[in-house]
Amino acid sequence: MSTVITHKQFPNHKIFKTEIAGRPFSIEVGKTAELANAAALVRYGDTTVHVAICVSPRPRDGVDFFPLSVDFEEKLYAVGRIPGSFMRREGRPSLPAVLASRLIDRPIRPLFPYDFRNDVCITCTVMSVDYDCSPEVTAMIGVSACLSYSEIPFAGPIGCLEVGYCDGEIVFNPTQEQRKTSRMDVTVAATEKKVVMIEAGADQIPDDIMYEGIVKAHEEIKKQVAFINDIVAQIGKPKMEYDHADFNQELFDKIVDKYMDEAKAAMDTDDKNIREQRWNAMIDKWHEDYLEEYPEMDKYLEEFTYKFQKKIVKAWLLQGHRVDGRAKNEIRPLSAEVGVLPKVHGSGLFTRGQTQVLSVATLNTLAAAQKLDTIWEEEEKRYMHHYNFPPYSVGEAKAPRSTNRREYGHGALAERALVPVLPSVDEFPYAIRVVSEVLSSNGSTSQGSICGSTLALMDAGVPIKAPVAGISCGLIQDD
Repeated sequence: MSTVITHKQFPNHKIFKTEIAGRPFSIEVGKTAELANAAALVRYGDTTVHVAICVSPRPRDGVDFFPLSVDFEEKLYAVGRIPGSFMRREGRPSLPAVLASRLIDRPIRPLFPYDFRNDVCITCTVMSVDYDCSPEVTAMIGVSACLSYSEIPFAGPIGCLEVGYCDGEIVFNPTQEQRKTSRMDVTVAATEKKVVMIEAGADQIPDDIMYEGIVKAHEEIKKQVAFINDIVAQIGKPKMEYDHADFNQELFDKIVDKYMDEAKAAMDTDDKNIREQRWNAMIDKWHEDYLEEYPEMDKYLEEFTYKFQKKIVKAWLLQGHRVDGRAKNEIRPLSAEVGVLPKVHGSGLFTRGQTQVLSVATLNTLAAAQKLDTIWEEEEKRYMHHYNFPPYSVGEAKAPRSTNRREYGHGALAERALVPVLPSVDEFPYAIRVVSEVLSSNGSTSQGSICGSTLALMDAGVPIKAPVAGISCGLIQDD
Protein backbone atom coordinates (compact mmCIF):
# COMPACT_ATOMS: atom_id res chain seq x y z
CA MET A 1 0.00 0.00 0.00
CA SER A 2 1.41 3.41 -0.96
CA THR A 3 0.45 7.03 -1.44
CA VAL A 4 1.74 9.39 -4.15
CA ILE A 5 1.28 13.18 -4.14
CA THR A 6 1.61 14.85 -7.56
CA HIS A 7 1.37 18.18 -9.44
CA LYS A 8 0.82 21.54 -7.75
CA GLN A 9 -2.30 22.07 -9.88
CA PHE A 10 -3.96 19.32 -7.87
CA PRO A 11 -2.85 19.83 -4.27
CA ASN A 12 -5.30 17.20 -2.99
CA HIS A 13 -4.25 14.56 -5.51
CA LYS A 14 -3.45 11.19 -3.97
CA ILE A 15 -3.25 7.64 -5.23
CA PHE A 16 -3.90 4.76 -2.85
CA LYS A 17 -2.71 1.33 -3.94
CA THR A 18 -3.26 -2.24 -2.84
CA GLU A 19 -3.82 -5.70 -4.34
CA ILE A 20 -7.08 -7.62 -4.67
CA ALA A 21 -6.98 -11.30 -5.64
CA GLY A 22 -3.37 -10.90 -6.74
CA ARG A 23 -4.01 -8.01 -9.12
CA PRO A 24 -3.15 -4.31 -8.63
CA PHE A 25 -5.94 -2.04 -7.42
CA SER A 26 -5.78 1.73 -6.96
CA ILE A 27 -8.04 4.63 -6.00
CA GLU A 28 -7.01 8.05 -7.31
CA VAL A 29 -8.65 11.09 -5.70
CA GLY A 30 -8.30 14.86 -5.87
CA LYS A 31 -7.75 15.10 -9.62
CA THR A 32 -11.13 14.63 -11.32
CA ALA A 33 -14.66 16.00 -10.82
CA GLU A 34 -13.60 18.48 -8.14
CA LEU A 35 -17.12 19.97 -7.94
CA ALA A 36 -18.64 16.66 -6.87
CA ASN A 37 -18.83 15.85 -3.16
CA ALA A 38 -16.58 12.85 -3.76
CA ALA A 39 -14.92 11.41 -6.83
CA ALA A 40 -12.27 8.86 -7.69
CA LEU A 41 -10.64 7.20 -10.65
CA VAL A 42 -10.64 3.53 -9.68
CA ARG A 43 -8.34 1.07 -11.43
CA TYR A 44 -8.30 -2.72 -11.14
CA GLY A 45 -5.78 -4.22 -13.52
CA ASP A 46 -6.56 -2.36 -16.73
CA THR A 47 -10.21 -1.84 -15.82
CA THR A 48 -10.89 1.83 -15.07
CA VAL A 49 -14.10 3.20 -13.57
CA HIS A 50 -14.74 6.83 -12.69
CA VAL A 51 -16.95 7.25 -9.62
CA ALA A 52 -18.61 10.58 -8.80
CA ILE A 53 -21.05 11.21 -5.94
CA CYS A 54 -23.16 14.30 -5.25
CA VAL A 55 -25.47 15.04 -2.32
CA SER A 56 -28.08 17.79 -2.15
CA PRO A 57 -27.56 20.32 0.68
CA ARG A 58 -31.18 20.05 1.82
CA PRO A 59 -33.65 17.15 2.09
CA ARG A 60 -36.19 16.59 -0.63
CA ASP A 61 -39.62 17.84 0.44
CA GLY A 62 -42.58 15.52 0.81
CA VAL A 63 -40.85 12.15 0.53
CA ASP A 64 -40.91 9.29 3.02
CA PHE A 65 -37.97 7.41 1.48
CA PHE A 66 -34.25 7.90 0.92
CA PRO A 67 -33.78 9.35 -2.61
CA LEU A 68 -30.68 7.43 -3.68
CA SER A 69 -29.88 6.86 -7.36
CA VAL A 70 -27.07 4.68 -8.71
CA ASP A 71 -26.16 4.71 -12.40
CA PHE A 72 -23.63 2.36 -13.93
CA GLU A 73 -22.74 3.83 -17.32
CA GLU A 74 -21.17 1.68 -20.03
CA LYS A 75 -19.03 3.51 -22.56
CA LEU A 76 -18.28 1.35 -25.58
CA TYR A 77 -14.99 3.15 -26.12
CA ALA A 78 -13.93 1.20 -23.01
CA VAL A 79 -13.69 -1.91 -25.21
CA GLY A 80 -12.69 -0.18 -28.45
CA ARG A 81 -16.11 -0.32 -30.09
CA ILE A 82 -18.47 2.18 -31.72
CA PRO A 83 -22.13 1.86 -30.65
CA GLY A 84 -24.33 0.06 -33.16
CA SER A 85 -27.25 2.51 -32.85
CA PHE A 86 -28.25 4.81 -35.73
CA MET A 87 -26.75 7.85 -33.97
CA ARG A 88 -23.65 5.85 -33.03
CA ARG A 89 -23.75 6.92 -29.41
CA GLU A 90 -24.78 5.24 -26.18
CA GLY A 91 -28.52 5.34 -25.48
CA ARG A 92 -30.56 3.83 -22.68
CA PRO A 93 -28.64 1.64 -20.23
CA SER A 94 -28.32 -1.97 -21.33
CA LEU A 95 -29.72 -4.77 -19.19
CA PRO A 96 -26.25 -5.62 -17.77
CA ALA A 97 -25.79 -1.94 -16.86
CA VAL A 98 -29.16 -1.85 -15.08
CA LEU A 99 -28.26 -5.01 -13.17
CA ALA A 100 -24.87 -3.56 -12.22
CA SER A 101 -26.59 -0.41 -10.91
CA ARG A 102 -28.89 -2.55 -8.76
CA LEU A 103 -25.94 -4.65 -7.60
CA ILE A 104 -24.17 -1.54 -6.27
CA ASP A 105 -27.34 -0.02 -4.81
CA ARG A 106 -28.34 -3.09 -2.81
CA PRO A 107 -25.47 -3.32 -0.28
CA ILE A 108 -25.04 0.43 0.30
CA ARG A 109 -28.68 1.52 0.69
CA PRO A 110 -29.20 -0.01 4.18
CA LEU A 111 -26.04 1.72 5.45
CA PHE A 112 -27.44 5.26 5.19
CA PRO A 113 -29.34 6.74 8.14
CA TYR A 114 -33.02 5.79 8.19
CA ASP A 115 -34.12 9.42 8.48
CA PHE A 116 -31.81 10.81 5.75
CA ARG A 117 -33.83 12.44 2.94
CA ASN A 118 -31.16 14.33 0.97
CA ASP A 119 -30.75 13.27 -2.65
CA VAL A 120 -27.62 11.21 -3.26
CA CYS A 121 -26.64 10.57 -6.89
CA ILE A 122 -23.90 8.06 -7.68
CA THR A 123 -22.49 7.78 -11.20
CA CYS A 124 -20.06 5.01 -12.15
CA THR A 125 -18.65 5.47 -15.65
CA VAL A 126 -16.79 2.50 -17.12
CA MET A 127 -13.90 3.96 -19.12
CA SER A 128 -11.68 0.95 -19.76
CA VAL A 129 -12.33 -2.78 -19.45
CA ASP A 130 -9.93 -5.59 -18.63
CA TYR A 131 -12.03 -8.75 -18.87
CA ASP A 132 -10.00 -10.35 -16.08
CA CYS A 133 -11.00 -7.55 -13.67
CA SER A 134 -14.72 -7.01 -13.09
CA PRO A 135 -16.00 -3.45 -13.70
CA GLU A 136 -18.82 -4.07 -11.19
CA VAL A 137 -16.42 -5.03 -8.39
CA THR A 138 -14.20 -2.07 -9.28
CA ALA A 139 -17.16 0.31 -9.18
CA MET A 140 -18.59 -1.03 -5.92
CA ILE A 141 -15.31 -0.70 -4.03
CA GLY A 142 -14.83 2.77 -5.50
CA VAL A 143 -18.32 3.83 -4.42
CA SER A 144 -17.67 2.49 -0.92
CA ALA A 145 -14.42 4.47 -0.68
CA CYS A 146 -15.98 7.69 -1.95
CA LEU A 147 -18.95 7.47 0.41
CA SER A 148 -16.63 6.69 3.31
CA TYR A 149 -14.27 9.63 2.85
CA SER A 150 -17.02 12.09 1.86
CA GLU A 151 -19.19 14.17 4.19
CA ILE A 152 -22.20 11.96 3.42
CA PRO A 153 -23.37 9.93 6.45
CA PHE A 154 -22.64 6.28 5.70
CA ALA A 155 -22.16 3.29 8.01
CA GLY A 156 -19.53 1.65 5.82
CA PRO A 157 -17.15 0.94 4.34
CA ILE A 158 -17.96 -2.23 2.47
CA GLY A 159 -15.83 -4.43 0.25
CA CYS A 160 -16.76 -6.73 -2.61
CA LEU A 161 -15.52 -9.94 -4.23
CA GLU A 162 -16.68 -12.28 -6.94
CA VAL A 163 -16.35 -15.96 -6.03
CA GLY A 164 -15.93 -18.79 -8.52
CA TYR A 165 -15.39 -22.55 -8.29
CA CYS A 166 -12.95 -24.00 -10.81
CA ASP A 167 -11.31 -27.45 -10.84
CA GLY A 168 -12.44 -28.14 -7.29
CA GLU A 169 -11.01 -24.87 -5.95
CA ILE A 170 -12.67 -21.67 -4.74
CA VAL A 171 -11.24 -18.66 -6.60
CA PHE A 172 -11.71 -14.95 -5.97
CA ASN A 173 -12.46 -12.57 -8.85
CA PRO A 174 -12.05 -15.31 -11.47
CA THR A 175 -10.34 -14.40 -14.73
CA GLN A 176 -12.00 -14.44 -18.12
CA GLU A 177 -10.89 -18.04 -18.77
CA GLN A 178 -11.87 -19.21 -15.29
CA ARG A 179 -15.39 -17.80 -15.69
CA LYS A 180 -15.97 -20.07 -18.67
CA THR A 181 -15.55 -23.20 -16.54
CA SER A 182 -16.61 -21.91 -13.11
CA ARG A 183 -19.56 -23.75 -11.57
CA MET A 184 -20.28 -20.88 -9.21
CA ASP A 185 -20.79 -17.17 -9.86
CA VAL A 186 -21.29 -15.37 -6.56
CA THR A 187 -20.81 -11.71 -5.67
CA VAL A 188 -20.35 -11.02 -1.96
CA ALA A 189 -20.42 -7.56 -0.36
CA ALA A 190 -19.69 -7.09 3.33
CA THR A 191 -18.67 -4.70 6.05
CA GLU A 192 -15.86 -5.60 8.41
CA LYS A 193 -18.27 -7.54 10.62
CA LYS A 194 -21.17 -8.75 8.49
CA VAL A 195 -22.18 -9.79 4.99
CA VAL A 196 -24.66 -7.31 3.53
CA MET A 197 -25.34 -8.80 0.09
CA ILE A 198 -25.02 -12.09 -1.80
CA GLU A 199 -25.80 -12.25 -5.52
CA ALA A 200 -25.47 -15.86 -6.61
CA GLY A 201 -25.74 -18.26 -9.49
CA ALA A 202 -24.44 -21.83 -9.53
CA ASP A 203 -24.42 -25.03 -11.53
CA GLN A 204 -25.91 -27.39 -8.94
CA ILE A 205 -22.98 -27.26 -6.50
CA PRO A 206 -23.19 -28.63 -2.93
CA ASP A 207 -24.35 -26.27 -0.18
CA ASP A 208 -21.13 -26.61 1.80
CA ILE A 209 -19.04 -25.28 -1.10
CA MET A 210 -21.30 -22.25 -1.45
CA TYR A 211 -21.06 -21.58 2.29
CA GLU A 212 -17.28 -21.99 2.28
CA GLY A 213 -16.95 -19.56 -0.61
CA ILE A 214 -18.98 -16.87 1.16
CA VAL A 215 -17.09 -17.25 4.45
CA LYS A 216 -13.68 -17.10 2.76
CA ALA A 217 -14.76 -14.11 0.69
CA HIS A 218 -15.72 -12.22 3.84
CA GLU A 219 -12.28 -12.80 5.32
CA GLU A 220 -10.70 -11.39 2.17
CA ILE A 221 -13.12 -8.45 2.10
CA LYS A 222 -11.91 -7.38 5.55
CA LYS A 223 -8.60 -6.43 3.89
CA GLN A 224 -10.47 -4.13 1.48
CA VAL A 225 -12.30 -2.51 4.39
CA ALA A 226 -8.98 -1.87 6.15
CA PHE A 227 -7.62 -0.33 2.92
CA ILE A 228 -10.58 2.06 2.69
CA ASN A 229 -10.35 2.91 6.40
CA ASP A 230 -6.73 3.93 5.77
CA ILE A 231 -7.92 6.26 3.00
CA VAL A 232 -10.51 7.79 5.34
CA ALA A 233 -7.86 8.30 8.03
CA GLN A 234 -5.83 10.38 5.58
CA ILE A 235 -8.40 12.37 3.60
CA GLY A 236 -11.75 11.78 5.32
CA LYS A 237 -14.09 14.76 5.70
CA PRO A 238 -16.28 15.46 8.75
CA LYS A 239 -19.74 14.00 8.26
CA MET A 240 -22.41 16.57 7.40
CA GLU A 241 -25.19 17.65 9.71
CA TYR A 242 -28.58 17.01 8.11
CA ASP A 243 -32.24 17.70 8.78
CA HIS A 244 -33.69 14.51 10.19
CA ALA A 245 -36.93 13.34 8.61
CA ASP A 246 -39.90 14.63 10.54
CA PHE A 247 -41.60 12.02 12.71
CA ASN A 248 -44.15 12.60 15.46
CA GLN A 249 -43.02 10.15 18.12
CA GLU A 250 -45.56 11.44 20.64
CA LEU A 251 -48.52 10.70 18.38
CA PHE A 252 -47.08 7.35 17.34
CA ASP A 253 -46.70 6.26 20.98
CA LYS A 254 -50.31 7.26 21.72
CA ILE A 255 -51.59 5.23 18.76
CA VAL A 256 -49.52 2.17 19.69
CA ASP A 257 -50.66 2.28 23.32
CA LYS A 258 -54.34 2.58 22.43
CA TYR A 259 -54.58 0.38 19.35
CA MET A 260 -52.10 -2.44 19.91
CA ASP A 261 -54.74 -5.12 20.48
CA GLU A 262 -56.85 -4.00 17.53
CA ALA A 263 -53.76 -3.81 15.31
CA LYS A 264 -52.80 -7.38 16.21
CA ALA A 265 -56.31 -8.56 15.38
CA ALA A 266 -56.16 -6.71 12.05
CA MET A 267 -52.85 -8.32 11.16
CA ASP A 268 -53.76 -11.87 12.17
CA THR A 269 -55.05 -13.24 8.85
CA ASP A 270 -53.61 -14.95 5.78
CA ASP A 271 -55.75 -12.81 3.45
CA LYS A 272 -53.97 -9.65 2.30
CA ASN A 273 -57.22 -7.92 1.28
CA ILE A 274 -58.84 -8.51 4.66
CA ARG A 275 -55.70 -7.30 6.44
CA GLU A 276 -55.68 -4.05 4.46
CA GLN A 277 -59.41 -3.49 4.98
CA ARG A 278 -59.07 -3.94 8.73
CA TRP A 279 -56.03 -1.65 8.87
CA ASN A 280 -57.70 1.11 6.84
CA ALA A 281 -60.74 0.94 9.11
CA MET A 282 -58.43 1.38 12.10
CA ILE A 283 -56.76 4.41 10.45
CA ASP A 284 -60.21 6.01 10.22
CA LYS A 285 -60.43 5.67 14.00
CA TRP A 286 -57.01 7.31 14.37
CA HIS A 287 -58.41 10.29 12.48
CA GLU A 288 -61.43 10.48 14.74
CA ASP A 289 -59.25 10.43 17.86
CA TYR A 290 -56.29 12.61 16.91
CA LEU A 291 -56.87 14.70 13.75
CA GLU A 292 -58.13 17.73 15.66
CA GLU A 293 -55.12 17.71 18.01
CA TYR A 294 -52.62 16.78 15.26
CA PRO A 295 -53.92 18.35 11.99
CA GLU A 296 -50.79 17.26 10.05
CA MET A 297 -51.02 13.60 11.04
CA ASP A 298 -51.76 12.39 7.49
CA LYS A 299 -48.17 12.95 6.40
CA TYR A 300 -47.02 10.45 9.05
CA LEU A 301 -49.58 7.71 8.37
CA GLU A 302 -47.51 5.64 5.95
CA GLU A 303 -44.51 5.58 8.27
CA PHE A 304 -46.76 4.97 11.30
CA THR A 305 -48.22 1.95 9.50
CA TYR A 306 -44.77 0.62 8.58
CA LYS A 307 -43.35 0.99 12.09
CA PHE A 308 -46.48 -0.32 13.82
CA GLN A 309 -46.72 -3.42 11.62
CA LYS A 310 -42.99 -4.03 11.89
CA LYS A 311 -43.23 -3.94 15.69
CA ILE A 312 -46.03 -6.53 15.67
CA VAL A 313 -44.52 -8.83 13.03
CA LYS A 314 -41.10 -8.87 14.69
CA ALA A 315 -42.53 -9.64 18.13
CA TRP A 316 -44.62 -12.48 16.71
CA LEU A 317 -41.72 -13.98 14.77
CA LEU A 318 -39.50 -14.04 17.83
CA GLN A 319 -42.29 -15.98 19.53
CA GLY A 320 -42.49 -18.43 16.61
CA HIS A 321 -45.74 -16.95 15.27
CA ARG A 322 -46.24 -15.55 11.77
CA VAL A 323 -48.84 -13.12 10.49
CA ASP A 324 -50.77 -15.78 8.57
CA GLY A 325 -50.46 -18.41 11.29
CA ARG A 326 -47.70 -20.45 9.63
CA ALA A 327 -44.71 -21.93 11.40
CA LYS A 328 -41.34 -20.35 10.62
CA ASN A 329 -40.38 -23.16 8.22
CA GLU A 330 -43.83 -23.65 6.66
CA ILE A 331 -44.72 -22.58 3.12
CA ARG A 332 -48.13 -21.49 1.86
CA PRO A 333 -50.48 -23.86 -0.04
CA LEU A 334 -49.16 -24.60 -3.53
CA SER A 335 -50.85 -25.36 -6.82
CA ALA A 336 -49.43 -25.82 -10.31
CA GLU A 337 -50.99 -26.21 -13.74
CA VAL A 338 -49.54 -26.59 -17.24
CA GLY A 339 -51.04 -26.10 -20.69
CA VAL A 340 -53.29 -23.28 -19.50
CA LEU A 341 -53.02 -21.34 -22.80
CA PRO A 342 -54.03 -23.27 -25.94
CA LYS A 343 -52.01 -21.64 -28.74
CA VAL A 344 -48.65 -20.95 -27.07
CA HIS A 345 -45.63 -23.27 -27.08
CA GLY A 346 -45.68 -23.82 -23.32
CA SER A 347 -47.36 -22.33 -20.26
CA GLY A 348 -47.42 -22.85 -16.51
CA LEU A 349 -49.57 -21.31 -13.79
CA PHE A 350 -47.97 -21.39 -10.34
CA THR A 351 -49.85 -20.29 -7.22
CA ARG A 352 -48.50 -19.98 -3.68
CA GLY A 353 -51.04 -18.56 -1.27
CA GLN A 354 -52.11 -15.23 -2.79
CA THR A 355 -49.05 -15.02 -5.04
CA GLN A 356 -49.75 -16.18 -8.58
CA VAL A 357 -47.52 -16.17 -11.68
CA LEU A 358 -48.32 -17.25 -15.23
CA SER A 359 -45.19 -18.11 -17.23
CA VAL A 360 -45.26 -18.56 -21.00
CA ALA A 361 -42.47 -20.12 -23.09
CA THR A 362 -41.83 -19.38 -26.77
CA LEU A 363 -39.33 -21.19 -29.04
CA ASN A 364 -37.73 -19.94 -32.24
CA THR A 365 -34.64 -20.47 -34.36
CA LEU A 366 -31.28 -19.24 -33.11
CA ALA A 367 -31.67 -16.24 -35.43
CA ALA A 368 -34.10 -14.88 -32.82
CA ALA A 369 -31.43 -14.81 -30.10
CA GLN A 370 -31.02 -11.40 -28.49
CA LYS A 371 -28.19 -9.30 -29.93
CA LEU A 372 -26.22 -7.43 -27.26
CA ASP A 373 -24.31 -4.15 -27.67
CA THR A 374 -22.52 -3.83 -24.34
CA ILE A 375 -19.04 -3.70 -22.83
CA TRP A 376 -19.27 -7.39 -21.98
CA GLU A 377 -17.92 -10.07 -24.30
CA GLU A 378 -21.20 -11.87 -24.83
CA GLU A 379 -22.69 -10.69 -28.13
CA GLU A 380 -25.96 -12.60 -28.02
CA LYS A 381 -27.99 -14.84 -25.74
CA ARG A 382 -30.41 -17.56 -26.67
CA TYR A 383 -32.41 -17.65 -23.42
CA MET A 384 -34.37 -14.57 -22.41
CA HIS A 385 -36.53 -14.26 -19.32
CA HIS A 386 -38.88 -11.30 -19.00
CA TYR A 387 -40.85 -10.46 -15.86
CA ASN A 388 -43.90 -8.19 -15.73
CA PHE A 389 -45.41 -6.80 -12.52
CA PRO A 390 -48.62 -4.89 -13.38
CA PRO A 391 -50.24 -2.62 -10.78
CA TYR A 392 -53.38 -4.79 -10.61
CA SER A 393 -51.27 -7.59 -9.09
CA VAL A 394 -51.24 -5.65 -5.81
CA GLY A 395 -54.70 -4.11 -6.22
CA GLU A 396 -53.49 -0.66 -7.30
CA ALA A 397 -55.64 1.49 -9.57
CA LYS A 398 -52.81 2.53 -11.88
CA ALA A 399 -52.13 2.16 -15.58
CA PRO A 400 -49.18 -0.07 -16.51
CA ARG A 401 -46.04 1.74 -17.60
CA SER A 402 -42.76 0.80 -19.26
CA THR A 403 -40.49 -1.84 -17.74
CA ASN A 404 -38.75 -0.59 -14.59
CA ARG A 405 -35.46 -1.60 -13.01
CA ARG A 406 -37.12 -3.95 -10.55
CA GLU A 407 -38.78 -5.88 -13.38
CA TYR A 408 -35.48 -6.11 -15.25
CA GLY A 409 -33.80 -7.36 -12.08
CA HIS A 410 -36.40 -10.00 -11.25
CA GLY A 411 -36.36 -11.27 -14.83
CA ALA A 412 -32.58 -11.60 -14.66
CA LEU A 413 -32.84 -13.40 -11.31
CA ALA A 414 -35.17 -16.03 -12.73
CA GLU A 415 -33.04 -16.30 -15.87
CA ARG A 416 -29.94 -16.93 -13.79
CA ALA A 417 -31.70 -19.73 -11.91
CA LEU A 418 -32.76 -21.55 -15.07
CA VAL A 419 -29.77 -21.16 -17.40
CA PRO A 420 -27.70 -23.94 -15.72
CA VAL A 421 -30.38 -26.57 -16.43
CA LEU A 422 -31.00 -25.67 -20.07
CA PRO A 423 -29.77 -28.08 -22.75
CA SER A 424 -26.74 -27.05 -24.80
CA VAL A 425 -27.12 -25.44 -28.23
CA ASP A 426 -26.05 -28.72 -29.84
CA GLU A 427 -28.74 -30.64 -27.95
CA PHE A 428 -31.47 -28.04 -28.46
CA PRO A 429 -30.66 -25.50 -31.22
CA TYR A 430 -33.42 -23.01 -30.45
CA ALA A 431 -33.80 -19.55 -28.94
CA ILE A 432 -36.04 -19.57 -25.87
CA ARG A 433 -38.06 -16.71 -24.39
CA VAL A 434 -40.03 -17.05 -21.17
CA VAL A 435 -42.36 -14.29 -19.97
CA SER A 436 -43.57 -14.34 -16.36
CA GLU A 437 -46.80 -12.41 -15.82
CA VAL A 438 -47.44 -11.68 -12.15
CA LEU A 439 -51.20 -11.96 -11.70
CA SER A 440 -51.28 -11.55 -7.92
CA SER A 441 -48.56 -10.58 -5.47
CA ASN A 442 -48.38 -11.33 -1.78
CA GLY A 443 -44.62 -11.74 -1.62
CA SER A 444 -41.84 -13.57 -3.46
CA THR A 445 -43.06 -13.24 -7.04
CA SER A 446 -39.53 -13.67 -8.39
CA GLN A 447 -39.36 -17.15 -6.88
CA GLY A 448 -42.85 -17.88 -8.15
CA SER A 449 -41.58 -16.91 -11.60
CA ILE A 450 -38.85 -19.53 -11.36
CA CYS A 451 -41.37 -22.23 -10.46
CA GLY A 452 -43.84 -21.18 -13.15
CA SER A 453 -41.09 -20.99 -15.76
CA THR A 454 -39.91 -24.52 -15.00
CA LEU A 455 -43.47 -25.66 -15.71
CA ALA A 456 -43.66 -23.64 -18.94
CA LEU A 457 -40.32 -24.92 -20.24
CA MET A 458 -41.29 -28.54 -19.62
CA ASP A 459 -44.70 -27.94 -21.20
CA ALA A 460 -42.92 -26.54 -24.29
CA GLY A 461 -40.83 -29.70 -24.56
CA VAL A 462 -37.52 -28.15 -23.57
CA PRO A 463 -35.39 -31.03 -22.18
CA ILE A 464 -34.13 -29.28 -19.04
CA LYS A 465 -31.63 -31.21 -16.92
CA ALA A 466 -33.69 -30.88 -13.73
CA PRO A 467 -36.72 -28.92 -12.50
CA VAL A 468 -35.85 -25.72 -10.62
CA ALA A 469 -37.85 -24.17 -7.78
CA GLY A 470 -37.23 -20.98 -5.84
CA ILE A 471 -38.04 -19.87 -2.32
CA SER A 472 -37.25 -16.69 -0.39
CA CYS A 473 -36.18 -16.50 3.23
CA GLY A 474 -35.44 -13.83 5.80
CA LEU A 475 -33.59 -13.36 9.07
CA ILE A 476 -35.13 -11.69 12.12
CA GLN A 477 -32.88 -10.84 15.06
CA ASP A 478 -33.70 -9.55 18.51
CA ASP A 479 -31.34 -6.56 18.59
